Amino acid sequence: MAIIGIDLGTTNSAAAVWQHDKSVLIPNRYGEFLTPSVVGIDQDGELIVGKYAKSRQRLDPASCASTFKRFIASDNKVKLGQYKYSAIELSAMVLKSIKEDAENFLGEPVSEAIISVPAYFNDIQRKATKAAAEMVGLKVERLINEPTAAALAYGLHEKPEDAQFVILDLGGGTFDVSLMEYFDGVLEVHASAGDNYLGGEDFLQTIVDLYLSLLGTQEEALSRQQKRTLLNTLEAAKHTLSEEQAVEIPGFLADDDPAITITRKQFEQACQPLLSKVQHPIERALKDADIMPDDIDDVILVGGATRMQILRSMIARLFQKMPAMNLDPDLTIALGAGIQAGLKEKHQALDDVVLTDVCPYSLGTNIINHQDEKGDMGDLFSPIIERNCVVPISMEKRYQTANNNQTKVQIDIYQGESRLVKNNIKLGQVEVKVPKGPAGKESVDVRFSYDMNGLLEVDVTVASTELKQSIQVQNAELDLSEQELNASSERLAALKFHPRDHEVNKELLAKAERLYESALEEERDELMRLMGYFEQELASQLPKRIERAQQEFSRRLSGFEKNSIF
Repeated sequence: MAIIGIDLGTTNSAAAVWQHDKSVLIPNRYGEFLTPSVVGIDQDGELIVGKYAKSRQRLDPASCASTFKRFIASDNKVKLGQYKYSAIELSAMVLKSIKEDAENFLGEPVSEAIISVPAYFNDIQRKATKAAAEMVGLKVERLINEPTAAALAYGLHEKPEDAQFVILDLGGGTFDVSLMEYFDGVLEVHASAGDNYLGGEDFLQTIVDLYLSLLGTQEEALSRQQKRTLLNTLEAAKHTLSEEQAVEIPGFLADDDPAITITRKQFEQACQPLLSKVQHPIERALKDADIMPDDIDDVILVGGATRMQILRSMIARLFQKMPAMNLDPDLTIALGAGIQAGLKEKHQALDDVVLTDVCPYSLGTNIINHQDEKGDMGDLFSPIIERNCVVPISMEKRYQTANNNQTKVQIDIYQGESRLVKNNIKLGQVEVKVPKGPAGKESVDVRFSYDMNGLLEVDVTVASTELKQSIQVQNAELDLSEQELNASSERLAALKFHPRDHEVNKELLAKAERLYESALEEERDELMRLMGYFEQELASQLPKRIERAQQEFSRRLSGFEKNSIF
């Protein structure tokens, strides 16, 4: 029975299978390779998926749902007809359609798949993807990161000599960066980074906002039908700007609307905030891997949004070389997933390929924050496995009891990059009993083991008694809303008394938090020490001390910023 590879995309999805020693794309019921990731209800009240649903969405936007991959691990529900559906259920409907097309193409049942996910998907989002597949009878033993799939599709595992590559995958809703090296039959991921809320849809919204500002109207004033027409028209305009220096858009929302001309330069200027968001994960991945841009042999672009000329130009400037787009960027991931399916089936043609991957997030536990005098900051994050460590990996750290006569130790398990655990994602907890004694006498060894499939095993051993407790975190629990997930990476410590209300103090601390989340090891420790020092000075409420601390803190942060690659 064949294993298929699936690219479950934000905008479009596709599938492939390993046949005749190559990855073969699977056509859908329309004879096309791309299936729009759109689910809807038709006029008869029946669920529809793919091309038909996308066509109906143009006529009746309220009857259809799209871009739900962005919210796959949230509690958000979409009402279609009489019922409300979660993003997992909507994703399952797309997978069901792909499964049926694959069975029709292969002439046999399909019960197993390799599914690609953004490299920067967290454990909760990965479990949600697996759950969607299981709902329609697809067993998923392996999720493959999208950039890794792209590397396979481009044959980077067949290069005759050592080479380093960067894969930039900008799809409809997510952006991924992976730095990879091929050597001695091993395709190794050195670092990954990304943004789960950045994609082609954001660039589309930018040209929408630009057009409306030139027209002198607000999106809120438009009807649903006008909004859908607006999106379709400006999606085409965005494509035109990749080929032409300007595009003229005739008036179409109302009879008296004038024609509006948008130049590529205007569009690029409007997109600067998004282009900066693209650059940040690239720089983070390069710094994590200790690689400079000129060390990269090839830059490969994947995802439909990489067709934009303004993006390709920016990437060329950053790396001083033209990026490769030899394959259809919409189908590259599916082709790579098909190759991974071949690897899973152990086809002889692929026997010599070894894939390694990395853990995209730091994993750790909480420790007491002795500088939290007001009680509004909470515990600090103590990383055990740093982000971008090659998996499988097992790391151990020792922790001491914090209170006198303590009888138990609770190890909370967190994922994220913020120094405050309240801004990271809690995955679970494990508890062990310890003998009574003075604070610091008893200690526990905490071991985190993380594998290729996102399975985290935590072992906690009491040093004095050798009592051991273990827990497996299988891609976490789906108990966080979309708002909580967003807030976990964006919230900053609230500064509530007078000196902390000054904007300069807030901005300095925000800058330090951003630098901390991009740092590793010694730099991360030094930044934590500096933030603790500055927060202590703020707590003094003495203006002269705070002013001196501001100057010193700002000077030290500038030193960290000078390490920027670009």
